[in-house]
Amino acid sequence: VQLQASGGGLVQAGGSLRLSCAGSGSIFSDSAMRWYRQAPGKQRELVATFTAAGRTSYADSVKGRFTISRDNAKKMVYLQMNSLKPEDTADYYCNQNYFGYDYWGQGTLVTVSS
Repeated sequence: VQLQASGGGLVQAGGSLRLSCAGSGSIFSDSAMRWYRQAPGKQRELVATFTAAGRTSYADSVKGRFTISRDNAKKMVYLQMNSLKPEDTADYYCNQNYFGYDYWGQGTLVTVSS
């Protein structure tokens, strides 16, 4: 399974970005899709989840600002990020989890300037 994330960039505080991740495999629709992020010098943290059953959840730090969505027909998962803050600066990674098996893509860098 190859994941490909894109959409990162430099944005001013208060701005928006939309990250995209192309999943793969016939297992996509049965997979939980997640976005993680890792800031310099910090541990990787879970940002948002979209389960195969259609449930979403978010880290407290992004609730109300970020929205995860998925399109199973296109095998895509998205992360709409609004009201960005400098503390959102990190490498963002998408993750596909199929019954305990984790697949990762390369990160896409998001930099939020103050």
